[in-house]
Amino acid sequence: MLEISLFVILFLVLALPIAIGKVERNLEVFLFIMGIASVTCSHIWGVAPVWSIHLFKESMVEPVMITIAVIVFGFLMYFFRDKITAYIVNVERRIGSKWFSFVLVIALGLFSSIITAIMSSIILVEVVNALKLNKEYEIKLVILGCFSIGLGAVLTPIGEPLSTIAIAKLKGEPYNADFFFLFRTLGLYILPGILGLGLFGALIEPSIKEDSNENSLSEEKKSSIKDVFGYAGRVYIFIMALVYLGTGFKPIIDAYIITLPSPILYWINTISAVLDNATLTAAEVSPKMSLGQIQYILMGLLISGGMLIPGNVPNIIAAGRLNIKSKEWAKFGVPLGLIIMTIYFIIFSLK
Repeated sequence: MLEISLFVILFLVLALPIAIGKVERNLEVFLFIMGIASVTCSHIWGVAPVWSIHLFKESMVEPVMITIAVIVFGFLMYFFRDKITAYIVNVERRIGSKWFSFVLVIALGLFSSIITAIMSSIILVEVVNALKLNKEYEIKLVILGCFSIGLGAVLTPIGEPLSTIAIAKLKGEPYNADFFFLFRTLGLYILPGILGLGLFGALIEPSIKEDSNENSLSEEKKSSIKDVFGYAGRVYIFIMALVYLGTGFKPIIDAYIITLPSPILYWINTISAVLDNATLTAAEVSPKMSLGQIQYILMGLLISGGMLIPGNVPNIIAAGRLNIKSKEWAKFGVPLGLIIMTIYFIIFSLK
């Protein structure tokens, strides 16, 4: 009964935001309800109680730092948006869309491990909001930027939660993971990936420029102070939902996933497109694994996290602020993610 109920919930999480507009417009609340449902099912039919004071505290505390960052950078953009916008537009016009996209995607990926994935995604939002180019092109640019941010942020433990958890789990023997462990372990794969995404960005130059906002991505209106707090609240609920989803699905992860061979686990980890990849990292990564197994697992989680909006925090922030719909994201994000995963799978298989 537990397995059936959790697979039904997983199907609903994947299908309803794309199929039903009302669910799409209230995605945070929907995922929160699905998270509560998954934890409740695991609590009722699981081998041990899941609902606890610890889980409730974790769900309240986990979103705090991200929410604070969203508020801080929201205020910065509120007060300095006009100056930032003018500078962005000037640079884009001087170097052209191709070079601008190339530099933007690569820079966001490289610096996300230093300035955090959150700040990088907010910068991406403000850049795209300022450009006023063709909408289809801008959606692709946003998704490429989020893939790049998701990859690059893992290189240090301050970039994103996944890297923090991975370092914490591997800090003892035999790896004695330090601040630069993931850079040494994954950098050889991450850096060419970011470069490839930048090159792809340079190849999708828009054929026309738009003179109005009607066919370009933008926030519905210029943010007010109230909007800054309102959006931060939505992010808070979103992260709470991911905590509950990760916890609720843990019985399935423990029973069916973590025991699988690395190549199969690599593809199974495409579920991080809708589940918190930090939670999956905590469940799957172990110091008993070989370095190759760790690389397999983490790369699968990182790449698939860019495929759908709930996959990682940059996606959530960018899609929410720029009103990108789940169908629009999946149309480009899923094929791109599968192509990237296939390329890396071939590379790892040849090692």
